[in-house]
Amino acid sequence: MTSPSKYQFKSVNYTGIQPGPRVIIMGATHGNEVCGTIAIRRVMEELDSGKLHIAAGSVTFVPVVNPKAYEQNTRNGDRNLNRNLFPKDDPQDFEDQIANWLCPLLAQHDVLLDLHSFNAVGGQPFVMVGPPNNSGQLQPFQHAEKERAWARRLGVKRFVDGWLAAYGDGVKRRSRSADELETVLRYGVGTTEYMRTVGGYALTLECGQHVDPTAPEVAYRAIMNTLAHLKLIEAPDPEPVPFEEMEALSMVVVHDKLHADDAFTRQWASFDPVGEGDEIGVRADGSKVVAEFSGRILFPDAKANANSEWYYLTRPNPSFGRE
Repeated sequence: MTSPSKYQFKSVNYTGIQPGPRVIIMGATHGNEVCGTIAIRRVMEELDSGKLHIAAGSVTFVPVVNPKAYEQNTRNGDRNLNRNLFPKDDPQDFEDQIANWLCPLLAQHDVLLDLHSFNAVGGQPFVMVGPPNNSGQLQPFQHAEKERAWARRLGVKRFVDGWLAAYGDGVKRRSRSADELETVLRYGVGTTEYMRTVGGYALTLECGQHVDPTAPEVAYRAIMNTLAHLKLIEAPDPEPVPFEEMEALSMVVVHDKLHADDAFTRQWASFDPVGEGDEIGVRADGSKVVAEFSGRILFPDAKANANSEWYYLTRPNPSFGRE
């Protein structure tokens, strides 16, 4: 087990006089994604100086969720914190230690904004949104209207939903037993998924490329818009992005890499468009892998191991935010 003695965890809370929601805003869940950290510290400076004031509810800031990965300037400390995020009776790695601190903290709040960045150069910011309201076993949820109304006020124009459902379908296809199925489905739970399991709602905002100087500005605007929309500060509710300016996508299917020699036929990046019948890759046996419908590719992983996720396909979701 990793010794936790070198590191400590930090959260800072500001509480207003009037009642309101309990919000938590986090940065550096992955240690090399620092735009949220920069933006959070900027907002905290404004609060500490008196320039900004929490009038209602409360906000908890966690500038650095993963201090080990942050110190190393790496995505992970020992493993990906945003998978299998549950409290552990017998923590095996540093991320398990984080989970034992973070999960109870999340459970004390109503709303989570988790600020991230991505590796691909040139992509636009996007927000990962939870499922529609449902009472299913995988991800029961009853706050979709509030979550999606808030998402449209973060200041970005691209929205993606369907992550856990698409991931879960892939898991069911690969799993050999009910016990294995439950274990691997739990692996898909990160910060926002965990927040929804404890009755809250949550968004992951991908603010831009890791070192893009505009990414901290995207994160700062999202924080300020969140505080205004949820009425923690005395400010007008931000206008939602107009429907005609939005691109909303649903993750529909995940395709696995079946053999180590399966290969893409070109270098794919998230949100590259694909047309029905377009060739995406070639299997080790020479058979072609083609898009079964027109949409966009998401999270392509040329280095994926056999029998793990290779890429996702999304299709437009014109009903997003209109439900």
